Amino acid sequence: MGSFSIWHWLIVLIIVLLIFGTKKLRNIGEDLGGAVKGFKEGMKDAEKTPPQQLDAASKGEPQTGQTIEGEVNKTGV
Repeated sequence: MGSFSIWHWLIVLIIVLLIFGTKKLRNIGEDLGGAVKGFKEGMKDAEKTPPQQLDAASKGEPQTGQTIEGEVNKTGV
């Protein structure tokens, strides 16, 4: 009773395919793969960023040469 046999897993796979369909499962797989790929690229970019830029960004201070645009709206105080 502790572990499932190959027949149990095949029945589960068939039920999942019947419920979701192959197209939806393929889309889920593509989305998950794209998210993992984006995460890996983000990690590589973070390793390439010099430490001074990381410190300024974490403190919320603008980096040199960076323009910040915005608009101030006065609400009823």
